[in-house]
Amino acid sequence: MGLNRDVSLLTGLRYKGQGPMLTFVLHRIGGLGMGIFVTTHILASFLGGEAGAFLNAIYENWAFQIFIFFCALFHAINGLRITILDLFPKLIEHHREAIWIEWAVFLPTFGIAALVITMTALGG
Repeated sequence: MGLNRDVSLLTGLRYKGQGPMLTFVLHRIGGLGMGIFVTTHILASFLGGEAGAFLNAIYENWAFQIFIFFCALFHAINGLRITILDLFPKLIEHHREAIWIEWAVFLPTFGIAALVITMTALGG
């Protein structure tokens, strides 16, 4: 017997889960982005020729690299936060503060790296 949840798409989009919901969604997007990167990388090596060169051009593009770096870094830092909260259950009552710490680590790290990637790509 499955659960019956009468939640429409519109109701789901109006959900105001704030920080915890945002990290949940971004964690899933990060995992999906890394999966896309690995898939294009493997396909490029197996296909070769023009198709392989096309896929290489995709994942060597600086915008795609910034997206992949976002995915990998956020996924790693959020995973570390989840692991710490799982290992120390008494900290769960402070999960919102942990999310703020996660953002305080993620944003400057990602910002500096994105700036370096962009400056390198633009020849600076």
